[in-house]
Amino acid sequence: MMKQRLYLFDTTLRDGQQTPGIDFSVEDKIAIAKLLDEFGIDYVEGGYPGANPTDTAFFHQKRTESAKFVAFGMTKRAGVSASNDPGLAALVQSKSDAICFVAKSWDYHVRVALGCTNEENLESIKVSV
Repeated sequence: MMKQRLYLFDTTLRDGQQTPGIDFSVEDKIAIAKLLDEFGIDYVEGGYPGANPTDTAFFHQKRTESAKFVAFGMTKRAGVSASNDPGLAALVQSKSDAICFVAKSWDYHVRVALGCTNEENLESIKVSV
């Protein structure tokens, strides 16, 4: 039997912060990232650089020693080149080890939320990666 490795990806610092009543400070995020790293989590998603001052400040330096430090963000916006997209720039400038992209795939979301065609959305995903 082949031994398999399970990798743990924690989203507490981004997804957990969306819980009503939760508002992590930079210091809170640093402390939580340290605990997750010490616990042995493989990937610590730190948040969304550029989305708010706390996440932007948090990504000014790497916050884990062993775990991969991950930045979360969106693909480029419709009508903006990848090189001129402020969201992508914030991801690239962050001190993360990796980036986790969210990309819309439902044609309704693509049309209504992104304001583009499915083909334009696929191109946005391609050039963002």
